[in-house]
Amino acid sequence: MANSTRRYSSEAPDLTAKKVFLTKGVGRHTEKLAAFELALRMADIAQFNLVTVSSIFPPYCKVVSRKEGLKSLSAGQILHVVMSRAETNEPHRHLAASVGVAIPKDRSMYGYLSEHHAFGQTDEEAGDYAEDLAAQMLATIINVPFDPDTSYDERRDIWRLSDQIVRTRNVSQSARGAKDGRWTSVVAACVLIDG
Repeated sequence: MANSTRRYSSEAPDLTAKKVFLTKGVGRHTEKLAAFELALRMADIAQFNLVTVSSIFPPYCKVVSRKEGLKSLSAGQILHVVMSRAETNEPHRHLAASVGVAIPKDRSMYGYLSEHHAFGQTDEEAGDYAEDLAAQMLATIINVPFDPDTSYDERRDIWRLSDQIVRTRNVSQSARGAKDGRWTSVVAACVLIDG
């Protein structure tokens, strides 16, 4: 039987993100793709080649401001992002996109990022849901008990008392569909920066 423990060469480059920043945006246009582009511009990430990845917050990673994160980037650069997006061309339809973050107390462990998009939710509702989802995923790997049928506020208190989840946060963008039927696009993203 083969050994299931995978060993990695010390010669391999470390591609683990050292910093992340959170960003959001909204765009409106007659074309769906153009509305998405405008949302990315508002979020200050349209000038990069974005690659969406799954939802792991790297060990020892630091959350920095968008301004600080952008300083180390160049137009055209390939960036890994955890992104949530939603679009509508229905007038007045409320839409939201959110990314939640849950960081463990032990920074040598990884945390979680979660993407959530919805219709009919505010920034706060979408953000609370995304944070809760990220914290639930983290709780399952650090053996913090939780009851999914309890309210988010009750679970948040349990996680705080457990002293295992140090911080949760979110970035959320909501909007109402343009009254003239143009496409409305919202994005929320966590941008991962190598080295």
